[in-house]
Amino acid sequence: MSLRSRLYALWMKKRPKSISTMKIVALVFLAIIFVGAGLLTLPAASRSGISCGFRPALFTATSATCVTGLSLFDTWSQWSGFGQIVILCLIEIGGLGFMSAATLLVFAFRRRIGLKQRLVMAQALSVSDMDGIVKLQKTVLVGSFTVEAVGALILLLRFWPEYGFIRALKWGIFHSVSAFCNAGFDIFGCITPGASLLEFQSDPVVLLTLGGLVVIGGLGFLVWQEIAEERRFRKFSVYTKLVLLTTGALLLGGAILIALVEWNNPGTLGSLSTGEKLLNALFQSITLRTAGFASLDQAALTESGKGISMVLMLIGGSSGSTAGGLKTVSFVVLILFIVARSRGRNTVCVFKRTIPERQVLDAMTIAVIMLALILFGGIFISATSPIGLTDALYETVSAIATVGLTAGSTGSLSIPAQYLIILYMYFGRVGVLTISLGFLMGNRADERFHYADTNLLIG
Repeated sequence: MSLRSRLYALWMKKRPKSISTMKIVALVFLAIIFVGAGLLTLPAASRSGISCGFRPALFTATSATCVTGLSLFDTWSQWSGFGQIVILCLIEIGGLGFMSAATLLVFAFRRRIGLKQRLVMAQALSVSDMDGIVKLQKTVLVGSFTVEAVGALILLLRFWPEYGFIRALKWGIFHSVSAFCNAGFDIFGCITPGASLLEFQSDPVVLLTLGGLVVIGGLGFLVWQEIAEERRFRKFSVYTKLVLLTTGALLLGGAILIALVEWNNPGTLGSLSTGEKLLNALFQSITLRTAGFASLDQAALTESGKGISMVLMLIGGSSGSTAGGLKTVSFVVLILFIVARSRGRNTVCVFKRTIPERQVLDAMTIAVIMLALILFGGIFISATSPIGLTDALYETVSAIATVGLTAGSTGSLSIPAQYLIILYMYFGRVGVLTISLGFLMGNRADERFHYADTNLLIG
């Protein structure tokens, strides 16, 4: 018997007899993070040839795998070509994780795809019909790589005349993947370290291309597939209608609000022309969808601008996409619930359909958990690091919503605060997924008894 056969036989004998898919997804993501951290710890991963140490490597690996974008260093200045490739691979794996992790794990650990595994795939892709779910998953992966390739080509053609073919190719691939996966990592540090997209404030090709990739990744490929197949708004599913309308409203509304509060701020939009102001206000609204690229100095935002940004970051993108956050449809469900209750209604309806009470409660649960963690994280960071409460909250929202924008505070985080941000990035990407899977796969029959009702004074 070969060594491979012996190892396989040993695994089959010693493997856990029962492990939930939620735990598998969480543990594999964790394993990917630690493998990435180990690779980034190698001296070859650092531009200086000296290891950065485990903690900074763990921070960066978590940020890349959870497609957040927060970093203790400028990506180009700190990491060598090998380190940048590791980060890019982590971004791709993490970005497509919601859509592909369940499928890949089932293929790796199961010979037969059962009902429970198909439920996981359906939840990861935000669909309710499990027919053809495996084939659909493969289609999503192919579509994602196609969109990234188109984005990389556009950026290549833009950068080629000015920076040469090799650098343009590297920039095109890296930033297309980073944008589509809503990661926000950039390697423009060779121009100005840590400046992100500030050097391209006046470049509509770069900003609109990256912005388009961010929006597509944040919508989810399934929405675009339904658009391609149905082509008429009235034929779309209720989910797709809500995603498109909410995304459009948030992008336009966010751009208008950012423009209003930052128009005359010399640190952000004040020094730009009218066209550049509108372009950068729109891009700021787009990047707040959990992308993390910055064409404006986030530290120079007004207090109102930071408040608006935090709200948009918290809402995030859509389910079944590369984006994080509370999710657009969850946000709409909460708004519809509040409107319905304020009118004395017990049901939540949209597009002549009733949203089940269970889904409303699920959205409320995730929202309350995230808000509680944000409040705790902001206070903890402000108490342990030389950072004001507003900037601490900004950092916390950015981490838990996997956005990656920072008001210049990431480098000032204390060691305990860095570990907290690591946990928040992991929860924002993996924890929300496992909670959602728990909602989907939970056994409602476990509630075998019911206590007598009691009336309380509310409000």
